[in-house]
Amino acid sequence: MKALPRSSRAPALRVGPVSLPVRARAVATTVAGVVLLVVFVTGDLATGEVDIGLGAAFRALVVGDNPTHALLIREFRLPQTAVAVLSGAALGLSGALTQTFARNPLASPDILGVTRGASLAAVVVIVGATPGGYGAGLVEGALQRVGLMPAALAGGLASAALLWLLAWRHGLDPRRLVLVGIAAGAALTAITQWLLVVASIEDVASAQVWLFGTLNGRGWDHVVPVAVVLAVVFPPALLLIRHLNTIQLGDDAARGLGVRLQRIQLLTLLAAVLLAAAAVSAVGPLDFVAFAVPQIALRLTGGSRPPLVASMVCGASLVVAADLVCRIVLPPGVPAGVVTAGVGAPGLIWLLARANRRNSV
Repeated sequence: MKALPRSSRAPALRVGPVSLPVRARAVATTVAGVVLLVVFVTGDLATGEVDIGLGAAFRALVVGDNPTHALLIREFRLPQTAVAVLSGAALGLSGALTQTFARNPLASPDILGVTRGASLAAVVVIVGATPGGYGAGLVEGALQRVGLMPAALAGGLASAALLWLLAWRHGLDPRRLVLVGIAAGAALTAITQWLLVVASIEDVASAQVWLFGTLNGRGWDHVVPVAVVLAVVFPPALLLIRHLNTIQLGDDAARGLGVRLQRIQLLTLLAAVLLAAAAVSAVGPLDFVAFAVPQIALRLTGGSRPPLVASMVCGASLVVAADLVCRIVLPPGVPAGVVTAGVGAPGLIWLLARANRRNSV
């Protein structure tokens, strides 16, 4: 095969032995997304029950010349905005990884039921009791001591393991993975709803707000776990890019090019589950972020697969924008998940309609 001229090749970013292709359109989209994210973050910090203006919010964050504004921004609003940025980035990266290795735009953590498993485990901790009050005492105390983050993480990993076992048949077929994931997600949702029926009214109210995906009242204790998971998972995810590009050629072609397909699929799914579970444990299941954001980033960058970094930036921008809409437009207390669902649900309908048109041609 004749080699492409040097001028037509995409430039590459080299970090030691690792070489990553860099396309101008993807870089421009990512930079524009970062600028938009900064605007949203500044607006989110400046808006609330007490509006202080964009300039005052920026000065309070950077300089701190006004003690009252500095306290308001740094101690109350900045943690919530930081959670929005990190959770959106984690969900965007999780969705991009899942859709890439499955080669299916429907294969996102929320569609596959991974976030449903994390939500089920978290709801068990929130209601803090066994169904109907049986065994309340020791079991309730043990559940409360487990904590929301470890419970959501364990629930996400357990649902992913179940999904892998049910979808595996001499390999992992992307279509079977989506179908099994939808069925598993429906079953996990049914169990979650049953727990809410038998729980006390106070616990149900708390769980329902959390299940919609809320950023209200988030503090630094919610920021740290998501930041740690994102910092740990992001570098290995970048190292998987070369293998994920090869997988786009098909399973047989990837094996022929030396890709250890099962190992790469397992590592990719594990990274996606960790990211989704961390985000769910902090803000609840923000529906359709992991599903819609990679497809938005894909169309903005014009690549062959959802871009990882651009998906992170778009995810962070979407969640912060949702929080800003909740503060400015919607009544107080409305969870951000209502806004993200309003954005993502039409995207799901559009993808299904697009797939039907392709199949009918």
